[in-house]
Amino acid sequence: MEIKFFKPDVTHIKAMQELVQEEVDKGVILLRTEDEMANTIRSYTVVEVDGKIAGFTALHIHSIRLSEVRSLIISKEYRGLKLGKKLVEACIKEGRKLGLQQILSLTYQKGFFESLGFYEIEKEKIPEHKIWADCIRCKYFPVCEEIAMVYDL
Repeated sequence: MEIKFFKPDVTHIKAMQELVQEEVDKGVILLRTEDEMANTIRSYTVVEVDGKIAGFTALHIHSIRLSEVRSLIISKEYRGLKLGKKLVEACIKEGRKLGLQQILSLTYQKGFFESLGFYEIEKEKIPEHKIWADCIRCKYFPVCEEIAMVYDL
């Protein structure tokens, strides 16, 4: 089994959208349009297994202090290989390299993020621009059951 992590280009967007579509339909992950993904393609890290996209995530920068792990997805076919953990670790490494102070995650998977060193915070501590830019687009807004977690870099 050949596992490869890399920064995608715009030619990968269609396959990435197909991979995440089921979770978007469930409302677990926010829809990112093709144009939105193209604008932020440099924030993504993709993992391939034997030449097939198995998962991805993005490190979105909100400010000089705060970034966010977004759209973390691993294909059901490849879960259990610790690929999600390695993608988040890649975000942590990138965040440190960029000089950021914290990484935010809004998640339903508290235990997963705790195992990586994230800790829960009150949602009221999330910057307002995050709420208006992303959360307002969610079908569950304003009754959100995601857990806000951060990692100190």
